[in-house]
Amino acid sequence: MKKRVLGKSGLEVSAIGFGCMGLNFSYGHALSNEESIRLIRQAVDRGETFFDTAEVYGPYTNEEIVGEALAPVRDRVVIATKFGFNIDQQTRKMAGVNSRPEQIRRVADASLKRLGVEVIDLFYQHRVDPNVPIEDVAGTVKDLIAEGKVKHFGLSEPGAQTVRRAHAVQPVTALQNEYSLWTRGPETNGILDACEELGIGLVAYSPLGKGFLTGAMGKDTQLGDNDFRKILPRFTPEAMEKNQALVDLLKRIGAEKQATPAQVALAWLLARKPWIVPIPGTTKLHRLEENLAAADVELTPDDLAEIEKAAAEIAVEGERYPEQLMKTTGL
Repeated sequence: MKKRVLGKSGLEVSAIGFGCMGLNFSYGHALSNEESIRLIRQAVDRGETFFDTAEVYGPYTNEEIVGEALAPVRDRVVIATKFGFNIDQQTRKMAGVNSRPEQIRRVADASLKRLGVEVIDLFYQHRVDPNVPIEDVAGTVKDLIAEGKVKHFGLSEPGAQTVRRAHAVQPVTALQNEYSLWTRGPETNGILDACEELGIGLVAYSPLGKGFLTGAMGKDTQLGDNDFRKILPRFTPEAMEKNQALVDLLKRIGAEKQATPAQVALAWLLARKPWIVPIPGTTKLHRLEENLAAADVELTPDDLAEIEKAAAEIAVEGERYPEQLMKTTGL
């Protein structure tokens, strides 16, 4: 597996990481703990070294699974987790954002225990908290780094100005923002520019459009009631039918490259910048192997120009989140 360095931080990770959320959270087809651990270890065996989790996935249980799975190879992997939400202890649901310094410290200590590690490699603020100055957030993580509890600081879904303010207090190693061929906001909202200017890596989550860009879904796909995509505007039957044009584009390019739509979508991201690392998730070994093989798909300048020209003529139908969830981003 090829490696990449996240910006100027020196943090080296596999060119394609593993987004662990879907193993037991959000998509309605959770694996057992044993199955999840086996899949994570199979990913390590195939050269993957970058694993992404969060306190709210489960909540709590995803971190425990990741920690147990990676314990035998702790010195060979990078584990990222996140803080920034309140969790209602009765309902076990997210209950608003919370990045107060004391909350960050509580989460850090709890995550260290659940992961079974002595230090968190990359600690992201999961969503910007409008009630806490980002300087206070960055300062708290800076203290945790000085104490040896955290190695690197990250932000998820911040605005570009927030990134600059945080970076001035504690250098930001990585931003985790949604980025894919159907979610291209980082190109126009200043995020890619800020990464380039400040030497920050971009970790692209949902690089396969929450599964849509794999070509495995369509207007007739029936989503379960416990699949969170059911509330997303892009996953109505009408939107999926209109957005099929994007999948058709990926299939066309893939046919020329002997690659799947998912592999072309990931290869496109890798070709954007050398400091971009996509973190697709999966619950299936054959999909994991398919994703990892994307690192060897070479898109030529002509291929990229063809994708760009065709994609420019496709208007993506639907927002990526409902209005209330969009409000939790800093964008």
